[in-house]
Amino acid sequence: MSAPILRSLAQLRAATRPWQLAGETIGVVPTMGALHDGHLSLVAAAKAACSRVIVTIFVNPRQFSSPEDLASYPRTETADAAKLARFGVDALYVPDGAQMYPEGFATTITVSGLTEVLDGIHRPGHFEGVATVVAKLFTQTSATDAFFGEKDFQQLQVVRRMARDLDIPITVHGCPTIREIDGLAMSSRNLLLSDRARTMAPMLPEQMQAMAQVAATGGDIKAAQARAITRLEQAGFTSVDYLEMRANDDLTLLDAPTRPARLFGAAWLAGVRLIDNIAVEA
Repeated sequence: MSAPILRSLAQLRAATRPWQLAGETIGVVPTMGALHDGHLSLVAAAKAACSRVIVTIFVNPRQFSSPEDLASYPRTETADAAKLARFGVDALYVPDGAQMYPEGFATTITVSGLTEVLDGIHRPGHFEGVATVVAKLFTQTSATDAFFGEKDFQQLQVVRRMARDLDIPITVHGCPTIREIDGLAMSSRNLLLSDRARTMAPMLPEQMQAMAQVAATGGDIKAAQARAITRLEQAGFTSVDYLEMRANDDLTLLDAPTRPARLFGAAWLAGVRLIDNIAVEA
């Protein structure tokens, strides 16, 4: 059964008020639409854990670095609603820009430290946009639980810190990255790849896995990084923003996995920016 589509905060609060009064748990899955199996795995996790589930779709202009990138982002609301029908979610919240950022809106949330590395360097202002819109969605939905994919691991840690620092009473769950059969992490941006580029894209997780194996066995991480970048560029990637091993908790740069760590990668292929991360065993 299709979920009711709510487009205003008034509609959303009218729907959630009885759930709150009944003491029900409310799970929220924030998305920007163009839903794939990775998103749907988050919905399944929310359904398993919570009495009620809200999926939000909002292409947030404040987390895009260029108007062109915002304009090209896939928008597939009708198809998204159809994909959600089999899950029996309780509401699909689809606000527009005026609902989220009304005239005179003047507040931005900044999470220091975690946002000053990796994508924080290459996408200035991105995490301020993420933290601000997610904080709004948390308070608008009155959710008790939120579900995010580990593919955007830096984003997950930023959201966790933001919720903790602002005393928002919500549990933020990280869910495993869902991959295509060839290893490419599922992403809405994959839809922007040409057929030829799509066949080349799995080189990113392949090279990251090779680099992670070197790190896990005590090898030279810097040499492995140089090899991976060379191989990606030879395969057709136009540039590599970063390939770095960092600590899970505070994203400190590491030369060896002396504590729980991940390898983070971001690279450009045929005008599309791909990101990924892989856990590194100590």
